[in-house]
Amino acid sequence: MNPTLLRWLSPLGITADSRAWLYWLIAIAAIALVVFMADVVCRRLLLPLVKRLTRATRAAWDDILLSDTLLKDVSRLVPPILVAVLMPLAFSHAHPTLDLLLKVNLIYLIAIIAKLLCTFLSALYDLSSHQDRLKNHPIKGIYQMLKIVVICVALIIVVSILINKNPGYILTALGASAAVLMLVFKDTIMGLVAGVQLSANDMLRPGDWISMPKHGADGDVVEVTLTTVKVQNWDKTITTIPPYALVSDSFQNWRGMQESGGRRVKRSVYIDMRSISFCSDEQMAEFERRGWLEGVEREDKFVVNLHVFRNYLEDYLQHHPRVNSGMTIMVRQLQPTAQGLPLELYFFSDGTEWVPYEHLQSEIFEHVFAVMPTFGLRVFQSPMGIDFSGTELGEGHM
Repeated sequence: MNPTLLRWLSPLGITADSRAWLYWLIAIAAIALVVFMADVVCRRLLLPLVKRLTRATRAAWDDILLSDTLLKDVSRLVPPILVAVLMPLAFSHAHPTLDLLLKVNLIYLIAIIAKLLCTFLSALYDLSSHQDRLKNHPIKGIYQMLKIVVICVALIIVVSILINKNPGYILTALGASAAVLMLVFKDTIMGLVAGVQLSANDMLRPGDWISMPKHGADGDVVEVTLTTVKVQNWDKTITTIPPYALVSDSFQNWRGMQESGGRRVKRSVYIDMRSISFCSDEQMAEFERRGWLEGVEREDKFVVNLHVFRNYLEDYLQHHPRVNSGMTIMVRQLQPTAQGLPLELYFFSDGTEWVPYEHLQSEIFEHVFAVMPTFGLRVFQSPMGIDFSGTELGEGHM
């Protein structure tokens, strides 16, 4: 205790024990007052000053790093630091109550420091997500892992304070139970490794359209975390996939299609092979008048109507305003089947948006079906019941 204060309290007729308790109360009240005044100065003067300085600058990084949450966490460090400094000065000799108060204050200080570091990591993540080089990389899992490390270290230090042991003993005990910890944190460890692989190999980015039928995922990647990858499907449902599944299993990423500026169309029309024939003189004259024979190879004046039709379709696709003429355009025959001869149209749309893409397909194939009779061709269609119920069949039975 302070001898000067004890001499001042002695003439008041207070016993030694009462003077000791009174001294404790006065000292604690004085420390509380100093801590309160320091906290008020930080919150009412220093924090507003720092906010005004950050808002006055043109840079955006200081607004993110020195956010309100981070500044409040910094101001919370002042009270426990002052208590840790003033308590030993006020009480010169060791006392069980003093040890308990200092221990509680130290634990509180460690908790505040851990929270401050986690807030700082969150600010770093917000800052990096605004950078062009990093915003498309799944880095959220890395920051989550760093937060877990900070929390684990803080817990180890707190436990060592409570049991009055060196943190090295706790680490040794944890090392002995490493197998159990690996089992408990298996998904977290595998997620961290998978996140690093996905980021290093640029396999996945937030906003990518991926397809993974095994997990029922077909849509845009919404979020990549340490333990899950969230995919919003086209029906607006959410599918969660563990990151290590994206590394161990195969999935389809449509980013290349989106970046190319064109979306592929690969569809076939089945032609009735009985309608394929040589062009008549009247057809040749009509095709010549319309300019459909340009580029058609003529051998012995025999030209097949399907050849002219293929040449016409390729020219039609080349000059279509919403077909990407800078990418592959091809009309080809496939292996004949019992349902007719497949004539495949292979081209790319000038854009990747879904609705215009579907409208373009419909428009082109509607044109294909409508123009085929002009070339003397028919689409193969399996016969239905109505095809066998005509008047000719009825008259044949009569």
